[in-house]
Amino acid sequence: MIVCAMSIKNITKLKRMEKNLKVVRFLLASRTKQFTARFICTYFLTLYCHFGNASAAELPQTIEMVRPSIVAIGTILHTRAPPANFLGTGFVVGDGNHIITNAHVVPRDLQTEKKESLAVFVDRGASANARSATIVKIDLEHDLALLKISGQPLPALVIGDSNTVKEGEAVAFTGFPIGMVLGLYPVTHQAIISAITPIVIPALTSKRLDIKTIKRLRAPYSVFQLDGTAYPGNSGSPLFDPKTGKVLGVINMVFVKATKENVLTDPSGISYAIPSKYIHAIMKQ
Repeated sequence: MIVCAMSIKNITKLKRMEKNLKVVRFLLASRTKQFTARFICTYFLTLYCHFGNASAAELPQTIEMVRPSIVAIGTILHTRAPPANFLGTGFVVGDGNHIITNAHVVPRDLQTEKKESLAVFVDRGASANARSATIVKIDLEHDLALLKISGQPLPALVIGDSNTVKEGEAVAFTGFPIGMVLGLYPVTHQAIISAITPIVIPALTSKRLDIKTIKRLRAPYSVFQLDGTAYPGNSGSPLFDPKTGKVLGVINMVFVKATKENVLTDPSGISYAIPSKYIHAIMKQ
């Protein structure tokens, strides 16, 4: 009987110990889960902070990649002082011997009798040199021009898909603001896509309409409105993704404003860009 009693006591103690072990295991498991959850949260927060600043960290590298493809558009007349006349910005595409710019940047009234010629200026500052250029195609509806230059091919930019662009997206553009005044040193500006907006909207009264506006109302298309400041010399500059350098549009400082802001007597300061899908179109023609 004593032996039986002792056995029952031992069994009871064992059961209590087993319960205590279960409690300990439960507590340890709970703490492990809490630690794992905290670790995961910290890990993803770190990733978010890192990638949240990714575009700012990547922009300097992107500029280094984009800058060799930025060119100035103008004319050369050796009897003129100075011989070079700056008209706008362009950038290299395709095989490295083709340039995209705005159609309004390309002169229509060259003094051919005096041997004035269309030129593209490559390189920077004092080392810039002029290359003769010819017009390949003009798209007046979207104010784009495709030029061809002589000499060795230059690094070409990749044309992205403007259909994927969303409002609020970060962008950048590189060109020659105010042209020769600041010298041929490419300048980069940052911006966001403030709005994707029609190039023209119906006027409130018929007095606001002109022939150009009426024509564009027949076949309106959307352009990018930017919160960054562009200048007349920026016309033809590539609008690109700060992370990849892919071109999403072409800065336009004259053509779009003439339509969208025709009721204003003074410039609004708003900048616009023609979507890159029209670059694809002119290059395929």
